This record gives sequence, structure tokens and C-alpha cells, in this order.
Amino acid sequence: MAATNSNSEKPSFETFQLFSSTASGFGIFDDPAQQAPSIPPPPCVEVLPSEVHSSVKHSVESVNLDGITLLKGRVNTQQVFGLSNSDLVPGKYEGGLKLWEGSLDLIKALRCDIKSGLISFGGKRVLELGCGHGLPGIFALFEGAAAVHFQDFNAEVLRCLTIPNLNSNLSNKSHPLSSNLTNCDKIDVHFYAGDWNEVDKLLPYVATHVEDNQNAGYDFILMAETVYSINSLQNLYNLIKKCLRHPDGTLYFAAKKYYFGVGGGTRRFLSVVEKDGVMASSLVAEITDGSSNVREVWRLKPK
Repeated sequence: MAATNSNSEKPSFETFQLFSSTASGFGIFDDPAQQAPSIPPPPCVEVLPSEVHSSVKHSVESVNLDGITLLKGRVNTQQVFGLSNSDLVPGKYEGGLKLWEGSLDLIKALRCDIKSGLISFGGKRVLELGCGHGLPGIFALFEGAAAVHFQDFNAEVLRCLTIPNLNSNLSNKSHPLSSNLTNCDKIDVHFYAGDWNEVDKLLPYVATHVEDNQNAGYDFILMAETVYSINSLQNLYNLIKKCLRHPDGTLYFAAKKYYFGVGGGTRRFLSVVEKDGVMASSLVAEITDGSSNVREVWRLKPK
């Protein structure tokens, strides 16, 4: 049964905004035929923890999620990308420096499923796609995951935000598991940048990179606010199928039911899944807090 949450408090995250008022000429509409020519994506690379940009100011603030406190980093989009904080430019910057509300929805849903005994991250491999701050992946790490791999479109997001944010959370002594996890150089944590159409070539647990196919794949794939663009849905789904462990892997994703102006959303993505016919979906939570479009969290598993 889906849980319906209500919260009138001011959100501590950014609401979805595609472009600033001065960036109206990209032609991103619901009709793919009206969209602008695609921009070549940046190269796929593994980003090392040592590659953190020390020149970029990184501040943190706490986020309380029904009893668990995580740290949320903040950096300046202008400083990193030369863009105003409201800009999102397809092919260059996909909003990874902002904390979207779906990340928090996802963590709350995961906590509920852990408490009810449906899932456990203990000893599991986890991949977070479109990670940004990486809070769901960090949560999985604190819940005992054996490996957590973070992916984002931009290497700059990983260097300037994801890695510093992970290290801040690992050094946060108020978290009960932080004493066992000191920094991301000493645990099975990796960071990968690149487009969903190609980044699987770098991911170590994809079947083509593992001698024993029965041991291939990630036990959990987590993603939040990744299904906003209708043009990227098929590539995203193809990547999920390559990365998810069969037959026991689980995908959790959180997103808005519909993203105005770009045509994506949970139901558009589920239509891609249902057309393929190899995965079963179930609604975990529906959030109608009045601060944005209806949001949902879904669980997908191979049939």
C-alpha cells in the first residue's frame, strides 16, 4: 500500500526548475520533434577521491529525516559551471549541485522498507545513478552496504559536491556508524561520471566485466529525480537492465509524477518499463505535501 505524507514545513531542498528566465531558447518541449539538436556528452571517467576541488567552497548543513541526520553540502553553481543557480543546461549541466526533494523521499521510503524487513543493505552492492549529493548512497553505506558506487553526468559534481559531502558525513561523529567508516579511500566506494548511454563501460559489476555472470550486477540501484527528460528514459532503462543483479536485484526510484515542460515523470518511465515486460513495479509511497507536483517512490524487480 502506498503511503501518503503531508508536511507543511518549508522544504530544505530545491524545487525543479529547468532554466532561468533568461535561458528560454533551448526548445525543450514535450514533443521530441521540437527539441534542440543533442549536445555531445562529456567523456565517461572514474573520478578519484583525491580529485576533490579544494578551491571550491563547500559548506554543509544537517538534514533530519525522521530521526536520522545526514549532512547536505552546498556549493555555488556559478563558481563550478559559470551558470546562475537556477540554470539547467542539457548536455552541460543536469542539476547535480542541487538537492532535489526526491532524494529525501527515497531515503524515507528505504527506511520504511528496512524497518518492515523487506530489504537490508548489509553486505550488498549499491549503485546510485544521477547521484548529486549522494544522500541515498550515503544512507545505504551507513546501513552496511559492502560497496556503494556513485554516478553523475558531470565529473565536476562528483569532485565539488559528492565526494566532499560523503567525507563530511563519514566524519560526522554524531552518526552511530561513522566510527567504522572514516573516509572514502578506505572503503569500496567509487565515483563515475558520464552519460547513461556509455557509463556502463566503467562500472565494475556490470556482467561484461565480471567472469562469473551469476555474481554480476548491483543488488540495489537507487535514483532520485532522474526521469524528468523524456529523451533520456530509454537510455536510463537500458543502463538499469545492464547493471541490476538478476534475478534478485531491486531498483528504487523517486521522482515527480510529471515534469512540466520536459515530458518526463514516473508514469512515462514506467511506460518504458512495462513495454519491455521484464520487470515488475510497485508503488512504495506517494507524497502530496502541497509544495510541488505529486511525488512518488517506486520499487522495481525482475520478473
